[in-house]
Amino acid sequence: MASRRQPPGGIPVPADAALAGGVDPTSEDTRLRRVITPKLLLLFVLGDILGGGIYALVGEVSLETGGAIWVAFTLALLMALFTAGSYAELVSKYPRAGGAALYTQRAFGHPFVSFMVAFAVMASGITSAATLARGFGGDYFSVFIDVEIVAVAIGLLILIALVNFRGIAESVKINVGFTLVEIGGLLLIILICAVAFLQGDTDNSRPFEIKEGSTLVGIAVAGAAVAFYALIGFEDAVNVAEETQNPRRVFPPILFGAIAIAGVIYLLVTIGASAVVPTADLGSSDAALIEVVNQGPLGINEKVFSAIGLLALSNGALINMIMASRLLYGMSEERVVPAPFGLVHPERRTPWFAIIFTTALGIILVLTGDLGDLADTTVALLLVVFIIVNVVVLVLRRDPVEHDHFQVPSVVPVIGIGISMGVLTQTEGETFQRAGMILALGLVIYVVNWLLVRGDDGPPPGTSDATPRADDTPPSASA
Repeated sequence: MASRRQPPGGIPVPADAALAGGVDPTSEDTRLRRVITPKLLLLFVLGDILGGGIYALVGEVSLETGGAIWVAFTLALLMALFTAGSYAELVSKYPRAGGAALYTQRAFGHPFVSFMVAFAVMASGITSAATLARGFGGDYFSVFIDVEIVAVAIGLLILIALVNFRGIAESVKINVGFTLVEIGGLLLIILICAVAFLQGDTDNSRPFEIKEGSTLVGIAVAGAAVAFYALIGFEDAVNVAEETQNPRRVFPPILFGAIAIAGVIYLLVTIGASAVVPTADLGSSDAALIEVVNQGPLGINEKVFSAIGLLALSNGALINMIMASRLLYGMSEERVVPAPFGLVHPERRTPWFAIIFTTALGIILVLTGDLGDLADTTVALLLVVFIIVNVVVLVLRRDPVEHDHFQVPSVVPVIGIGISMGVLTQTEGETFQRAGMILALGLVIYVVNWLLVRGDDGPPPGTSDATPRADDTPPSASA
């Protein structure tokens, strides 16, 4: 029998079952319905990656790189692929919800470390949503009406909270529709650039011009620290492993496929945008792709593309806030955050307190950071998580399982660690300070919870038959 460890609250839980609902994480048995098909999973991952980052950050990246925007996105793509390899191995080995926190607990068996990893992932979702909310309130929104960015961003977060409160089914349906729209918007940009190239209206040397006074390696690393934001999201998908059909076989090719598709789209968009629009014009806008529409051929009304951009940004924010609130709720179920975070509305069956908390934190971030600051904070938080995940995949090589699973060469996570640490060196002190303050909040929550529940040997909140679980479907309902 696996060794038993004491999480906060004094309840012994098997080390290999902690943060996995008290069940064997190597098993595919689950109380959840496996309704996510491979096609739906691909759309989910692709929608989470595309998620609005490319719509908001092309200009920010150009400030670091000059015209060679694609160089930073290429390095960011490689970074994502190496870490995705580690995630693919872990999710096929432990096909359960819980993601990085589950893997960390399996490797080290320490609830505090697992909690901080889970909180960092949750916080990255909120900072990402705040980033996209500020992008939403910028140049895309001002095409329709000129309103203060912060006011619009806060309004979007409140609207997302209401959608999130209404239910997961409604949220997922909105996500599918918005994902198709945002893919269509990027394909439209590629079409505009292709027509401009055929008409001879592009500067084909500009995508190869680097920022004055910089080196190719320098712009690649500096730009990738921002561009990587547009490629995150794949790590969220492992949290739906228990709702995916045949996750051990499906997840690895879907993860790599979605990243590859997003990467090709991003490279075509960034090369084309740089060739069509002068670098100075791209860098001066937080909605740089509108400049492609305005300066390129086809004569598309900028309001049409602005509407697409707004949908893409709001979709990314919605996905991140859903993830953050559900992860916080799950931590309450595991008794590592105070019980109120596990409160579920009796009718909507959604974690209303967690939704309010994550929304409030998102609003505070919108008030205290601009687009670039918040994107950098998101990346910094996730890079720390990715370093841990790449270490974990090596540690767990000593934990064999009975079923076959995907496995990457050991050099892959090692390179993933090196790349992540290298990009972290480009992070400014202010970004580390903001990320540190967020993690300090997590530490406070953990300590408060420990003081509240120590010596309490009752069952974890939300596990009794009388307590509704968020978004659960009654057993009698048809699949």
